[in-house]
Amino acid sequence: MKPWLSAALDYLPRWLSLQMKLQRQPGCSLAVAQHGRVLLECAFGHADLATGQKLTPRHRFRVASHSKTFTTAAVLQLRQQGRWTLDQPVGQFVGQLHPDVAALTLAQLLSHSGGLVRDGRDAGQWQDRRPFLDERALRADLADGGVIPADSRFKYSNHGFGLLGLAIAAVTGEPYEDWVSRELVQPLGLTETTPDMPTGARVPFAKGHSSLLPLDRRVVIPGDNRTHALASATGFVSTAADLARFYGGLAPDAPNRVLTPASRRAMAARRWRDPHSSIERWYGLGTISGTLRAGGGDWEWFGHSGGFQGTVSYTRVLPQPGLSVSVLTNAADGMAHAWIDGALQVLRAFERHGGPSRRTAAWSGRWWSLWGATDLLPMRDRVLVANPALANPVLDASELSIERAARDGTAHARIALAGGYASHGEPVRLERDAKGRASSLWLGGTQLQPEASVARTLRRRYQQAG
Repeated sequence: MKPWLSAALDYLPRWLSLQMKLQRQPGCSLAVAQHGRVLLECAFGHADLATGQKLTPRHRFRVASHSKTFTTAAVLQLRQQGRWTLDQPVGQFVGQLHPDVAALTLAQLLSHSGGLVRDGRDAGQWQDRRPFLDERALRADLADGGVIPADSRFKYSNHGFGLLGLAIAAVTGEPYEDWVSRELVQPLGLTETTPDMPTGARVPFAKGHSSLLPLDRRVVIPGDNRTHALASATGFVSTAADLARFYGGLAPDAPNRVLTPASRRAMAARRWRDPHSSIERWYGLGTISGTLRAGGGDWEWFGHSGGFQGTVSYTRVLPQPGLSVSVLTNAADGMAHAWIDGALQVLRAFERHGGPSRRTAAWSGRWWSLWGATDLLPMRDRVLVANPALANPVLDASELSIERAARDGTAHARIALAGGYASHGEPVRLERDAKGRASSLWLGGTQLQPEASVARTLRRRYQQAG
């Protein structure tokens, strides 16, 4: 493993553990893989706040719309087998559809360009007011045709992917879940992934949780309901490690025993831009894609997100460094979208600047003041001053240039780059106690100390007696 990657993977859990405390989230599971091999997996918090059960990397999550990427892979498998082509209308495989719906091609359904209703006349299945739709209810919602003309814009539709599940069942002659499990999930070695609930009595499962408001507390959302005809859109259950492996295997140059490179390139190719979003995002065939904007060069990515009752998740692939990252959270206000962006920014910063050198390695650790935590991230020829309270901890990070060490063990540096409101150009020193332990960090005129020291000071100075 390259030094920069090792250093980044060492930092990610330390950053996320603080984020968990600051955001008061129930649980989070993280995995990073490279070329199909899991390099890091960790879990924080609880699988169930009501019972106090600790979350582990083996806990399964509802990963919701990640299911669409699995369904797309299944559709392309069948294309590789000569069972259909992507320009064929779905009505050739699923009968008794409205003529406009029947005319939609598989490619239009896979790319959300068919103009179909998103979640039907009553989307109560997403509020736990009703069960997820069976085939009859799905057909009833599609009986009136599309909402807007096909190929007029990107318009997300869970119902469209439900229809693809019916098409897979029709062309294979067996239920969607059975065929996908045997022909896709098992050959890829995804032992912690199933197309729908139940997962088994002894399989650890992360419960969902509500947001803090409006009750000012979280309640547990079981999240163990079957999704029936919408399994192909939102039913999948998995772990961060399995998702990181699966999505990493979709990179065109990755080893994959199921999909050809041509099929994988077709999935990740950008087809439709999200027309009304401040975030530059595109949809391909069952994948979301975008560009990570970072200083010193951008990274292209593709993957998918998911939102089930009480869970939010995101997985992204970075083809350039060959990495895939999955972040799963079990709350309705889960921070998966923000945290995966932050994780990618951390990886990009270390890839750009390199891992720590002998000169910079001692400049590390978390330091505290009245204003919160500051992390020193040593890199090859500089040290970044990161803010772990931010969703992107390296955003506008100051940079330290290491100068020398004095005879008393004090190390000296200078703030070589900082914003105009920071302490650009000012001296920095890292002091040590009589036992040689780092005891105090001075950034310009601001003193930072270890967490325990600052906690004692705050209690002594501000805490009311009694």
